[in-house]
Amino acid sequence: MNSKNTSENTGFDALLTRAAEAETCADPSSVMTLLADTDGPEGGFTTYRSTFAKGAVGAPAHFHTKATELFFVIGGSLQVLVGEKVTVLNAGDFLAVPPHTPHAFAAAPGCEADVLFTFTPGMGRFDYLRLLGSVMRGETDPKKIAESSERYDNHYVDSPAWRAALAAS
Repeated sequence: MNSKNTSENTGFDALLTRAAEAETCADPSSVMTLLADTDGPEGGFTTYRSTFAKGAVGAPAHFHTKATELFFVIGGSLQVLVGEKVTVLNAGDFLAVPPHTPHAFAAAPGCEADVLFTFTPGMGRFDYLRLLGSVMRGETDPKKIAESSERYDNHYVDSPAWRAALAAS
């Protein structure tokens, strides 16, 4: 159940998502808990929590043209690519990736990861996350992801640095 209170200062209503009632999307190596997906006059936001099993690959190298992507590591460790630099984020670390910056992420080698993600603006990304889960479970043709790149502002790129980091894992 979402509980809302109107706020004239923010351009959107207050939003409460109870963990027990949040939608989840799962694939063989991760679970995404969909928390908030708004689109308002101030641009809105999308927030979800992902838990990654050991060895789980999150997202290949990509960038967004409109959205800033925010990462907060709740627990475990997340290996990330930002530009051409690969680093590891640990519990309590925060990362903001601005538009047009190639990035990727996966559970750090030998680790699980629990991460809160926020995109601003949100752009109705829950449908993209549902699509991703469906592709990862083998239910949907992966071409559907490429076909949705403009709609969800996800533009995939090749990154030799990221390929090397994954191969070393």
